[in-house]
Amino acid sequence: MTDLASRSKHELTALHAQALGDYEAFRARRLRLDMTRGKPSPEQLDLSVGMLSLPGNGDYTTEGGEDARNYGGGPQGLPEARALFAEALGAPVAQIMAADNSSLALMHDCLVYALLKGVAGGAAPWAGERPIAFLCPVPGYDRHFGICEDFGIGMLPVPLTGQGPDMDVVEKLVADPSVKGMWCVPQYSNPTGETYSDETVRRLGAMRTGAPDFRLFWDNAYAVHHLTGHRHKVANILDACTAAGFPNRAFVFASMSKVTFGGAGLAFFASSPENLRWLVARANRRSIGPDKLNQLRHVRFLRDAAGLNALMDAHRAILAPKFAAVTAALEARLGGTGAARWMHPEGGYFITLDVMDGCAKRVVTLAGEAGLALTPAGATYPLGLDPHDRTLRLAPSYPTLDEVRVAAEGISICVELACLEALLRESSRGAAPLRLQA
Repeated sequence: MTDLASRSKHELTALHAQALGDYEAFRARRLRLDMTRGKPSPEQLDLSVGMLSLPGNGDYTTEGGEDARNYGGGPQGLPEARALFAEALGAPVAQIMAADNSSLALMHDCLVYALLKGVAGGAAPWAGERPIAFLCPVPGYDRHFGICEDFGIGMLPVPLTGQGPDMDVVEKLVADPSVKGMWCVPQYSNPTGETYSDETVRRLGAMRTGAPDFRLFWDNAYAVHHLTGHRHKVANILDACTAAGFPNRAFVFASMSKVTFGGAGLAFFASSPENLRWLVARANRRSIGPDKLNQLRHVRFLRDAAGLNALMDAHRAILAPKFAAVTAALEARLGGTGAARWMHPEGGYFITLDVMDGCAKRVVTLAGEAGLALTPAGATYPLGLDPHDRTLRLAPSYPTLDEVRVAAEGISICVELACLEALLRESSRGAAPLRLQA
């Protein structure tokens, strides 16, 4: 299809009338579909339903001979549970903590401890050094930004390049000693799907920071969430930091919330021995220890890294067709129009859809009126403020495949209609035609 921006006003008017008719017909179907969050579908949860009968009556003794029903063992978690994710974390079992279901809770706690107590090797609590700021690659994960917002921590957006954050920008910004940390989703990034290049990881580990107690909050949430037969793997940030002489720089997080059960998975923290001692000391005041029975349940069900990979292959068989359905629908209606572009992720849970500047909020409004719930425009930017009103995050995991096909068709119609509306407004004002920005 010809680029919409090169069409005459007469042609745009005709196309708008057609798109409006398609939209009204879609809205008349009175659908209720939700593409807002990256939740595992019931079909995916059923893959782990056998775990509900584990560890089984009488099976509550750990490899170390502990009774998992009782207190004891400390906050670091069962060694056998830590071993399940050691390969994905890129850390030895001794440098891993296995916690309860939420890696976001671990990130939150680490930031609170840093604010109140300071970090290992740091001179003072971060709260006494206000104002402080975090670097935030964008588009990014709204819940990361929400933690900073909640504690009044400044957020400095850094553009993503397809190979990770723009390191020239990062290296310039971290020279400021008020910059204490940086959020990173290094593999199949939320929402762009990109994986940080080896060179990006090396530079993050080696860069000179103004704050000697700077920390990378390395949220490797999608370490095992592949959508193709190729299991991509991001370079080891712990090794990169150690090689550069900054062994305490990275806090590495991961989770099984999208592996087994969203509400009852396992979360992990990995870092240097000094950082682990720091977190264990804090966590020991907060709790006697994690849910050891749930950790044992995961060990009995998954057994080892091979069992984990087999389960993730089953997840891929469910998820990959849904992602393909979205991109097929976008291409069928929007390909070649210049109205939008979208990522083709090879892992993770999201598809990033960029539309013409100034149109993302209108797309969300149109979709909502047609029964399609989308993540709010701007959610992938700090404070919900997308300076271009351009980026949308699509989450195709939870609906059925048939529902995803229908939703993707509706989203494509909404994008086309919103962009035609904008082009006609600009044409009426005699302004230069809008184009999809790089």
